[in-house]
Amino acid sequence: MNPFSEEYLSDNSDQLLIKKSLEGDKVALENLLKKHQPYVFNIAWKMVHNPIDAQDITQEVLIKVTTKLSQFKGESSFRTWLYRIVVNHFLKMKRQSKEEFITSFDGFAEGLASLEDVELTELEKEEKEAEIREINLACMSGMLLCFTREQRLVYILGELFNADHTIGSEILGISKENFRVRLSRARKDLLSFMNNQCGLVNKANPCRCYKKVTTMINNKKIDSKQLLFNREEFDSFKKYISKNADQALTLVEDKYRELHDRLPFKKEFDRKTFLDEIINDEKVVNLYNLN
Repeated sequence: MNPFSEEYLSDNSDQLLIKKSLEGDKVALENLLKKHQPYVFNIAWKMVHNPIDAQDITQEVLIKVTTKLSQFKGESSFRTWLYRIVVNHFLKMKRQSKEEFITSFDGFAEGLASLEDVELTELEKEEKEAEIREINLACMSGMLLCFTREQRLVYILGELFNADHTIGSEILGISKENFRVRLSRARKDLLSFMNNQCGLVNKANPCRCYKKVTTMINNKKIDSKQLLFNREEFDSFKKYISKNADQALTLVEDKYRELHDRLPFKKEFDRKTFLDEIINDEKVVNLYNLN
């Protein structure tokens, strides 16, 4: 269940898992982390534009959550408590590799313009369909780095995860009105950029993903054998995240929303991941007397 949905508050499984975890139940602690891992990871991925960096960040966050779990007193919802840890970590962490290269919409536009356009035949477009989609998804994801981190978090929570102004303001520690204003401004800035840059939103724009694919492959910016965004095991936000946000905040152009809804959402994780390292860490085992 999307933790940023209204329905989440009627789900009592977190409270039960927390109680059992603090009583030393290792399986309960693992299940609690596994429940929120996809959401923490996908926020991280959209924050830093790189799934490998996102995995490291997710591990760091879940270690914090695990070691601080005994401090949760139920004075707020567990959702608010947990994702405030997530937000604070993302705001304070060191700058990631992609954040050094993409810092503004103007700079992003210059980067796209510097990539030589190469026309493709219809047959070549079909042959490179996977790579063209990879560019589209990577471009949409890269646009998020044009925001400040604070703007990015508001946009990711409010637009991609459909957190309404009540939920978003609680997690970010700002007023409801402030959340609405920040989200509205972020949407307008991004839509304005796409209207002036993206040929998929505005046909008058010359920028097309298929024109960039040859240069991206030749410059080794895309590895056809190891795509990062366009993979069969990934869902899309549109498919995975329920639509329940404040409708007053979702009045944007259909094409713009459609492109962002395509962004990949990773929901499945190998059980033998860093979660095992966290659960079996000696400090964690001793902290909660896990068995």
